[in-house]
Amino acid sequence: MTTLRRRTYEVLEAAKEDDSLSRTVDCLLIVLISLNVAAVVLESVAELSATYGAYFFVFEMISVGIFTVEYLLRVWSCVENEILTSMSPLKVRLKYMRTPMAALDLIVPVYLAFIVNIDLRFLRVLRLLRIFRLTRYAASMRLLVDVLKQEAANIGAALFILMTMVVFAASVIYLVEADVQPDKFGSIPDALWWAIVTMTTIGYGDVVPVTPWGKVLGSLIGVISVGLVALPTGLLASDFGQALQHRRQEFEELISNILADGKITAEDHDILHEARDRLGLSDREAAAVLNAARQRLKHMITHCPHCGEAIGPEAPLPPRSQH
Repeated sequence: MTTLRRRTYEVLEAAKEDDSLSRTVDCLLIVLISLNVAAVVLESVAELSATYGAYFFVFEMISVGIFTVEYLLRVWSCVENEILTSMSPLKVRLKYMRTPMAALDLIVPVYLAFIVNIDLRFLRVLRLLRIFRLTRYAASMRLLVDVLKQEAANIGAALFILMTMVVFAASVIYLVEADVQPDKFGSIPDALWWAIVTMTTIGYGDVVPVTPWGKVLGSLIGVISVGLVALPTGLLASDFGQALQHRRQEFEELISNILADGKITAEDHDILHEARDRLGLSDREAAAVLNAARQRLKHMITHCPHCGEAIGPEAPLPPRSQH
């Protein structure tokens, strides 16, 4: 039973390069999720929904059945996660069931539709959340999620500053424009629309200040907002780059340790493949890191690590002493 559970866990997790069954299951689930998203989009068209509504319903029920089986198998096999071996099986399963990805797997809204009356439009939007399940199969998306978790405090602080400036801008423009345009700036909540559109540099143009002071304030707010809006984006891009660099360095350290004896065994190849998949590195990135490590090792063998002078057979002869 343990062997079967372990194999189930390996198949449902992100596939390794040499695991054909796991890769096949991943591809089938990706196709099924993509088809579900396409079906939800097409079902929102009244003509298509009226003509093919029965087919959409059958496809949805089949998908729900498959996703339910997948969810139950994940709950059953998640105890094989090597990171959580110190916890009891019950705690591991409860921990998994509380994760956002498990909530997407559960698809509770679909079952609720059979119990209570739910607006179909709202249900379609909830079903569209299945697209986020694709992050499980994309290494770059998993890295982005990790960065968001690690830097949530900094990004949250930047967003808080941005929202504070939005409220401040709406309040100021309300003071100078409310008397002239009461239909558009009659209250601070009304002015919030203009503030958000202006500070995000969208600028639809449906609401604009007309007073001299309103134009001056609008210009200042527009200039200031360029930096404020870019702040969360800059933080996220910087942290993403640093996280990717850290993963490359970790892979480099692993390669250096493996190359310490000057050769790579079959077992070492398996370790490198597993590390590459775990760190989310592409084949090209992993090959570049490996080639660079080999070049450094070759240089260390033929050159002194302290002075950089050539040693061994390629070393130049010392100058002839003069007597």
